[in-house]
Parts: sequence; structure tokens; C-alpha cells
Amino acid sequence: MQPRNALLLAALFVAAFFALGATGLPVATETSGLKEALRLATERAVKATSQSGGFLDNAKIRIGLPGKLGKMTSGLRAIGMGKQVDELEVAMNRAAEKAAGEATPVFVDAIQQMSFQDASGIVTGGDTAATDYFAKTTSDPLRQRFRPIVDQAMKNVGLAKQYDQLVGRYTSLPLASAPKFDLGGYVTDKTLAGLFTVVGEQEKQIRTNPAARASDLLKQVFGN
Repeated sequence: MQPRNALLLAALFVAAFFALGATGLPVATETSGLKEALRLATERAVKATSQSGGFLDNAKIRIGLPGKLGKMTSGLRAIGMGKQVDELEVAMNRAAEKAAGEATPVFVDAIQQMSFQDASGIVTGGDTAATDYFAKTTSDPLRQRFRPIVDQAMKNVGLAKQYDQLVGRYTSLPLASAPKFDLGGYVTDKTLAGLFTVVGEQEKQIRTNPAARASDLLKQVFGN
């Protein structure tokens, strides 16, 4: 490459790097502000969902038995086993709370790998643009990380045993058959969905509520 062309390309790169983004700020500032917002939103979401009651006491993300088990649930409640069904739901939510606490390293990695283009699109996107980005880029690694934790947590709280006992009791009823269902996979997917729901809520807070912007950089990017 000719020296002149190399200098021209270098100048264009520098100009692009410091070009004004959609917020009127240098792209580098937008990116730094966004990454701080993402770090804060995910940190708050992980803390909220991984504490005791983080899933169980949050009606928006509480994990209940799925509709496909509705017939079994109704049948068990009809024969006085409602308490056991409720205990199963509590155990599922405890497993989700345990798994959610392990999400931080995956989120940190996604934030570090974010490009300027990704960042600019998120800054100017909708209220949950960053959450959508996370769902796209972290769902698979989070699922892989969560599943063994969920399985172990289910074992620790006796969830699998509880479930098997309920299925056994249900199949002893006339005309009842055992449902085919991956309980661990279900709890893992619900943990992901619940975590992203809370990340989305935190993102909206940072975008729309000045009080949620905990640093000068966030105020600079998202406004006072």
C-alpha cells in the first residue's frame, strides 16, 4: 500500500472513531457509557434474581408448573396433594435463584466483546435494545452454564425426587398416564426468561429514570 493511501486510511479510521454518534457524543464515549449501563443493569438483575425469593416472590418471573402438566396438577390437587404441588413449585424457584447467581461472567464476556456498531445501535434502540442483544448473544452460553447448576440444585432440594413421587402418585389414578417432560430443561429456560425480564426492567430504569443513572458517564450518555 502506498504511504499516502495508508495515511488516508489511518485518518479515516481516526475520524470514524471520534465521529459523533447519534447522541451527539463521540462513539467512544457512547460505547463506554453503554457498557457501564449494561454492567450496572446485569449486576442489579443478577443480584435481584439470585437472592432468596428472587424468583419465588416476584410474580412476573415466578416459575409455575407448565400448562402441559395442568391435567396432572389438577388431578393431584383434587386428591388432596395441593401442598406437595406447591412445594414442587417452591423447589423449582429455589433452583432458578441458585442458577441466576452464576450469570455474571457470561454477561461480562458479552459486554467486553461488544463492538462500536453494536453499542451505537443499542444506545439509539428501544427501551430493551440491550436486553435483546444479551438474549441473542448470551442465551446459549447461559443455558449451558445454568443447566448443570439447575440439575444440582434440583438434586440438593430433592426436586427431582418430589417430581417423580408426584408423577407416581398421579399415574396411580384411574386412566392417568405419566407425562413426558424434561423438568430440568424447563426450569433452565424459565430461569433465562426470568433473568432477561429483570435485566430489561433495569435497562428501562437507566434509560427513563435519571435517578437510576449512578455515574456522570451514564448521565452524559443517557441524559440527566
